[in-house]
Amino acid sequence: MHPIPGSPEELTAFATLQAQMPDLFRRVTADRRQPQTVVVVPSLSLDPQELAKVTGVHHYEERMLYMLMLLRRPRTRVVFVTSQQIDPIVVDYFLHLLTGVPASHARERLEMYWCNDASRQPLTAKVLARNRLVERIRSAIADPDAAHLVCFNSSPLERSLAVRLGIPLYASDPALYHLGTKSGCREVFRESGVLFPDGYEHLRDGDDIAASLSALKANHPEMRRAVVKLNDGFSGEGNALFYFDGCDATSDTERTAWCRERLPNLRFEAPGETWERYHAKYQEMRGVVEMFVEGAIKRSPSSQNRVNALGQAMAISTHDQVLGGPSGQVFLGCTFPADDAYRLDIQRHGLQVARALAEKGVLGRFATDFVSVLEGDAWKHYAIEVNLRKGGTTHPFLTLRFLTDGTYDEDTGLFYSQSGRPKFYYGSDSVQSDQYKGLCPQDLVDIAVLHELHFHASTERGVVFHLIGALSEFGKLGMVCIGDNPQQAEFLYRKTRSVLDQATRRI
Repeated sequence: MHPIPGSPEELTAFATLQAQMPDLFRRVTADRRQPQTVVVVPSLSLDPQELAKVTGVHHYEERMLYMLMLLRRPRTRVVFVTSQQIDPIVVDYFLHLLTGVPASHARERLEMYWCNDASRQPLTAKVLARNRLVERIRSAIADPDAAHLVCFNSSPLERSLAVRLGIPLYASDPALYHLGTKSGCREVFRESGVLFPDGYEHLRDGDDIAASLSALKANHPEMRRAVVKLNDGFSGEGNALFYFDGCDATSDTERTAWCRERLPNLRFEAPGETWERYHAKYQEMRGVVEMFVEGAIKRSPSSQNRVNALGQAMAISTHDQVLGGPSGQVFLGCTFPADDAYRLDIQRHGLQVARALAEKGVLGRFATDFVSVLEGDAWKHYAIEVNLRKGGTTHPFLTLRFLTDGTYDEDTGLFYSQSGRPKFYYGSDSVQSDQYKGLCPQDLVDIAVLHELHFHASTERGVVFHLIGALSEFGKLGMVCIGDNPQQAEFLYRKTRSVLDQATRRI
């Protein structure tokens, strides 16, 4: 019998497994020929209602198919689990990106399992509900002492699965989850000494929101708008803007009442959201209110960091985010690296946050997002949130690293391939058009081959697609466009969109 989820027995077993990570990490990083099994369960174990705001979200499990590139290591086995079967053409597409290893050799070391379940439950919950599937996964692990579990984010579900499988989880203990909430990250920013917007955290309901908005306005009379955030909002979809236009109340009581009366007029980032639904969710997960950072020239850079199994915090990349939505708060894509005017500053501030998180026991990859405003000749950077999980900037960077076997240079903030050339990319999860609906994976491959869009190992340039499973139903896919300079990367992105538009134009 396995321990009851959340019981002292499970927590003890999980702690014992996690204690194995440092030794495993040392062995695997010292010798790429070390045998190991990586179990990938790309579950988005987040609030289902928030995830439902993202088009085609159940296909986002496919974003972690970049993990198949670990099969370049000749004695590495990968067990990849999904809600539904991934089209074999998509799997072949990723295997053929491998260099130095025959696709057939890699395929022999890959096990694919699926739940045949398209429900909105997190994937890990589906796996845990299928005892025979758990046993099949266990049987596919050659040596539990040389294996670990990889996920999108860490929750009690992933902890239970790690214990059931008898292998450690390469992610933070779910007990630290609060550090990645909107309230928790404000506390981390305060401790790490980085600049962040004035505001209030751990708010419970509309009355708290109104009181906080009133207090912010009193502290900053010139403030035009503030942002209200759900603690566990995903990809900016849990944010809403509050406008102070017409507020002439002078007392705290009058100003708070004025704000409370206008909360139904919040401008939500998620299409179709209402105050009634939003307030109910806010009461459930809590949230924050903070100043909206204004600026005539404004950017949204992001610092990616990792705390390895030895507890060492390190910088691994920077990006400029491509944002959209009604007020530019919804993540659409990214460019690597961040602008050279400030990328080393962003890297430094991100590392401050990473060190604070490492001291609290955080493990794995995460990102700190900023809003940067040009004031005179200098950029001012405000930390706004920590994504304590893999995110929209994780898979593009790891795709580049696995494809080129290159390294990130902290001194310059650039990535150099083994050939010594700096590499750049434009990545997006949100390439979408109704015209693309009905395109099957084979159609996409045909179009890419015909127009020479594929990534070529010899030139280290080209396009790598992901979210391919969402294409036919939702007309949506993702891409990472890799070039020798930022202009070339963006050109590849625009060319690919143009090619897709022309290939699907209705006549």
